[in-house]
Amino acid sequence: MGGPVAPAELEVRLTTLLELPARIAGLSGAARDRADRLLEVRVVNGRTDPPPELVPWLVATFGSLEAVRQQVVIKVSNPATLDATLFAPLRARRPIDGPPPGNDLAAQIAASEGDPFCHPTSGTPAETMGRVRGARVVTGANAALADVHHAVLVFDTHDPLAFDGDLVADVLRTGRVWAERARAEDPDAVNYLLIWNCLWRAGGSIVHGHAQALLGSGRHYAQVDRLRRDVAAYAEAWRGGDLVEDIVAVHRSLGLAIELADGVTLLANLTPIKERELLVVGTAGMDETDERFVDGLGRTLVAYRDRLGVRSFNLALWRPPLADADGWGLVPPIARIVDRGDPFHRPSDIGAMELYATPVVGSDPYEVIEALR
Repeated sequence: MGGPVAPAELEVRLTTLLELPARIAGLSGAARDRADRLLEVRVVNGRTDPPPELVPWLVATFGSLEAVRQQVVIKVSNPATLDATLFAPLRARRPIDGPPPGNDLAAQIAASEGDPFCHPTSGTPAETMGRVRGARVVTGANAALADVHHAVLVFDTHDPLAFDGDLVADVLRTGRVWAERARAEDPDAVNYLLIWNCLWRAGGSIVHGHAQALLGSGRHYAQVDRLRRDVAAYAEAWRGGDLVEDIVAVHRSLGLAIELADGVTLLANLTPIKERELLVVGTAGMDETDERFVDGLGRTLVAYRDRLGVRSFNLALWRPPLADADGWGLVPPIARIVDRGDPFHRPSDIGAMELYATPVVGSDPYEVIEALR
């Protein structure tokens, strides 16, 4: 990743999330005020009493008996958004019941060549406005619509992991051209969402590289609209405070941010929805096709694959409606990216806790950000 890191006075880097309470306590002035408004951190200790028969398996699986007998869970919450995460480090070492290691992902991807997206003009429906052709992607209508306007952006290259910064840029720009054309046909449709589900583990039903674009009317997509509501409530509660700007500042002061470009910051999210979640955050009024945002997101995705070894991920681009609308002035473009784990693991990474309670995560944001510096 390029670009400077945080200013020297904020460049204290931690090695573990366990040090987060101490780091917050060490802040002062505006930085401490922001942290107090936006973070609640609790470190709790759990204990177990394993039977002797289980000890050899526990030691082999988790490294030591004491690691299982005395366990630490870090609870991080954001009172302004109600985002929260339970960090349980030992869960990253759980045994996974599934196929044996050594599954050849490259061979699986190669074996899927010939799927409908390998011939997008005959393998996907066209839209009434026709197809949009980018430099390395082409659009088609999603055969199973999730909204009145729902496109697939099919990559020229079959391998979904064979992307680079130029392809990411082409996806952003082609998706936006598609959205503007769809809006020209349907002026009420202004709520634009770009998503990328990479491989089956992330919900991709077709292996061939592709992203999706949706455009709807009425309220924005629920989680994006929730952000607008939270931004407005925060501004009212804190005398015009900028929620997103303050979230970026808190992560920066705690050593969890990388400045990708002027006005574009990468965050290792302190309240991730699941493992290794990153946020690429622009500034209010910036467009997601701005060269700074495009380049920052492209470099981030390449590093996600190459430095962290992520093979299956979800990406969503959040942005305000395409038409001017009240309440969106402080909402910048934000790309959220999350690791979905080993494509060959049988258990889902999403369970009842993630669906109905608080996400449980095993990865440490400090390890994530250090790998990307």
